[in-house]
Amino acid sequence: MDRYNALRQLVPELAELLERRYRLLRIIRNQGPIGRRFIAAQVGLTERVIRSELDVLREQGLVHTTSLGVKLTSEGDQVFLVLQDVVREAYGLEQLEQKLAAALGVQKMIIVPGDCDKDPAAKRELARTAGEYLCEVLKDGQIIAVSGGTTLASMAEFVKLHGVRRRVTVVPVRGGLGEDIKIQSNSIAVVLAEGLGGTYRLLHAPEDVRPCNLEQILSEPSIRSVIALGRRADILLHGIGTAEEMAKRRGFDDASIMDLIAAGAVGEAFGCYFDAQGRIVRNTASVGLRLEDLERIPLVIAVGGGRSKAWAVMAVLSRGYCDVCITDEGVARRLMSLKEIE
Repeated sequence: MDRYNALRQLVPELAELLERRYRLLRIIRNQGPIGRRFIAAQVGLTERVIRSELDVLREQGLVHTTSLGVKLTSEGDQVFLVLQDVVREAYGLEQLEQKLAAALGVQKMIIVPGDCDKDPAAKRELARTAGEYLCEVLKDGQIIAVSGGTTLASMAEFVKLHGVRRRVTVVPVRGGLGEDIKIQSNSIAVVLAEGLGGTYRLLHAPEDVRPCNLEQILSEPSIRSVIALGRRADILLHGIGTAEEMAKRRGFDDASIMDLIAAGAVGEAFGCYFDAQGRIVRNTASVGLRLEDLERIPLVIAVGGGRSKAWAVMAVLSRGYCDVCITDEGVARRLMSLKEIE
């Protein structure tokens, strides 16, 4: 019996209290300064209960209140970092990481508590964890390639606040999708490079083009040189999307989306749509790195969370190009059942 389960047997209410206060600290750490009403909405408790909990945390010197809302103190931040290990032990996340890494054929799984589909704090924690891992492995003189998406956009912002400085070059792996500019690969490359004190190159091209125009676009020297630089990347960070989500982002009509689903597509990466076994069921004509380019990149990091992405994560990882997967507990628990791991 581990330490946590021994304590839980002695103090049955410990699990509920620990989880509640851990979630409060995580929300305040990631979003502070934040008001009680916004905290209450995220944890599903009344403002009265939140006020009572915050009073306890304030008395312990873990939080303080400003005119803008509640923030963690430096001691609160230290306690949170220690508490992370306790929560990981309580949830058995380390064992979960080891089992899934072996089952999915990746070198390393990193799992954050929670489910991004239900908990905005878990999504922010996922982004922060990805940023911290990147800063940990990053070295001067390296080339970083990044894709788009909301999680990687948040990750770049966290890196900017982290204070780590590296002489690196950041390049986008894909062209633009015509969506929110903040979550496009180009924009993320800029924020990440500026946050690290490095340089960046931009890919001035749409991602999806007509097949008949692809060769002409790829012949442009400026576009060709950025893609060539991306192929020489030391580290690649890419998001994982569900097939339906990415098809909608690319402007597919309803009939085309239904065709994808009927073909068994569950996930997408680098313009390829995969079924549950990782087979490509559709390949789009797109500008940027291709799936086969990943084989030459020393460290490929996939980031994606939310239980709804479990099939997509499994499909993309089954291709064998990913070295590290950073995900959440919602995906991990679902993958355990899909792979029938005990």
